[in-house]
Amino acid sequence: MTEAWSQWPAPAKLNLFLQIVGRRDDGYHLLQTVFQLLDWSDLLRLRRRDDGAISRYGDLASMPPGDDLCLRAATALKQRSGSPFGADIELRKSLPIGAGLGGGSSDAATVLVGLNEIWGAALDVDELAKIGAGLGADVPVFVRGHSAWAEGIGERLTPVALSQRQYVVLDPRVEVSTRLLFQAPELTRNSPPTTISGYLSGTGSGATNAFEPVVRARYPQVAAALDWLGQFGVARLTGSGGCVFVAVESVLHGDAILRLCPPEFAAYRASGLSQSPLLDAVARFRRREGDA
Repeated sequence: MTEAWSQWPAPAKLNLFLQIVGRRDDGYHLLQTVFQLLDWSDLLRLRRRDDGAISRYGDLASMPPGDDLCLRAATALKQRSGSPFGADIELRKSLPIGAGLGGGSSDAATVLVGLNEIWGAALDVDELAKIGAGLGADVPVFVRGHSAWAEGIGERLTPVALSQRQYVVLDPRVEVSTRLLFQAPELTRNSPPTTISGYLSGTGSGATNAFEPVVRARYPQVAAALDWLGQFGVARLTGSGGCVFVAVESVLHGDAILRLCPPEFAAYRASGLSQSPLLDAVARFRRREGDA
């Protein structure tokens, strides 16, 4: 027997700033960043299978299994929870790939959260975040579902209340390699740490993205996107790129910028969120299950 499909959003994020403050003995970089969730999402369609199999559809179908974070997330959840169930997973991509928007990590988090509900696995958010951390450093923030201050390798999260800003996000249509950026000899790895209050008040050191000068030098398309968007405000790189963004005063202002976008870029407007729409999807699913 197969259950009906249910729909689950996988939102994008911006890194409002990102600095590297050191390095662990195992080589992992120590970061400070602020994750701003957006109302711009991929869509996962999930349904339970009683035969225990996990099958992929849509934009996942042609991806090598080892590269598929959604498949890895479902497999890890099944192993941790001991669930006898399987799943059909269909991904409908809206977020650019390799863009610094966290799309793959968010997709994986949505699979963890959604299947935990569909399977009735009853793992709590800390357990899900721990599974997520084994898939990627950005997965836990999407599992927990709140815009957050992050430290460590990105796993130490403190929810923060951010102003409800509008953003224009520019995609220069180039995929940036995070691995190569972390290996770049010119990357600044010893920025002085700041604090949440220092960042929010504007008195701390965190106002830029450590990857930006490296990406500017190595990816001229991203440099051109930063320069073009910079005429409308302070343009920044998100994550390790290649998307860049600027905060705007209003929806109308954002839409006016979109109309001016040169054809070599793709432009999007998105609203910042304090809480992920994934948490709303969980609440709706539980209400439906309670009414059934």
